[in-house]
Amino acid sequence: MATDTKRALTSEALGTALLVATVVGSGIMGEQLAGGNVAIALLANTAATGAVLIALIASLGPISGAHLNPAVTLTAWMGGELQGSDAVGYVAAQLVGGVGGTLLAHAMFALPLVSLSQHARAGGAQWLSEFVATFGLVVVIQTNARHRPDALPWAVAAWIVAGYWFTASTSFANPAVTLARTVTDSFAGIRPVDAPAFIAAQLLAAAAASALTAWLIPTTAPSGAKTEEKVPLRRAIG
Repeated sequence: MATDTKRALTSEALGTALLVATVVGSGIMGEQLAGGNVAIALLANTAATGAVLIALIASLGPISGAHLNPAVTLTAWMGGELQGSDAVGYVAAQLVGGVGGTLLAHAMFALPLVSLSQHARAGGAQWLSEFVATFGLVVVIQTNARHRPDALPWAVAAWIVAGYWFTASTSFANPAVTLARTVTDSFAGIRPVDAPAFIAAQLLAAAAASALTAWLIPTTAPSGAKTEEKVPLRRAIG
């Protein structure tokens, strides 16, 4: 395996671990300090997640693109920006990193390392919410990657922060994060039985959003027309 590939995979694992540790850890802290006020706990969870997304994408983007999300990696593969073998490696690193992030959060709060969630998140409204959250996330990433790559950390964080509040599911929008949150019976958790439907909605939304943005921002133009050069997602996110 080439050194650059090892660095990219390490970046994806590390970034996803720190993202999940922030999501789970801030949920635990928020719940402990909010005195039963769920809105305050969610606000704390939201702020921490948005902040860490800006930091991680800005820091790790130049190394791996800072996908930190199998749905984003899927769109990069669909757009020809990642080879199939690289995409598989990215997803594996994200999944391992995500679960590691949950274990890290539990360790920091002196909780059992693994505790299967009992937090029910099921039903059509939840699945639609995950579709909308992931669809919007991919559109934000793809359009900014083409037009304003330097704005990506802020744009992604802004979308996720908004999604925490306008979607019924609180915007997981990430299969690796969803899986990692099945092993925490804390504020951020989701029952393992509910995770497959979330992940299916996320992947379907990613594919649909990728198809739409390919039409919105074509890589080829009609005869005589001028079009923008397509910037590879892996490089643009940095």
